[in-house]
Amino acid sequence: QVQLVESGGGLVQAGGSLRLSCVASGRTFSRDGMGWFRQALGKERTFVAAISWSGGGTMYAASVKGRFTISRNNAENTVYLQMNSLKSEDTAVYYCAAGSVATADVRRYVYWGQGTQVTVSS
Repeated sequence: QVQLVESGGGLVQAGGSLRLSCVASGRTFSRDGMGWFRQALGKERTFVAAISWSGGGTMYAASVKGRFTISRNNAENTVYLQMNSLKSEDTAVYYCAAGSVATADVRRYVYWGQGTQVTVSS
């Protein structure tokens, strides 16, 4: 299986920045897509950003485009989510996920991390 471990969450003021990290281990060779999703209290899990291990192509949800940047370090098996200009609406548990391809569809990710809480104070 694939193991994913997120870190970097915390409490930040509106307008501030955080960087989340996701370290992948295990059988990652067939899981080319890495995504970040978030789930606010009482809401559904929604897409944030995704990246391809092989090609490095990225995609973003409209709500975070221009503020968040997803990147990866293949040698370290690590995916990052740099979050700038944070808003109170960004408050959620953030999850790292692995799937066969990079996609915005939450249903196509098989492996998930434990989640890390991001709280943005207004």
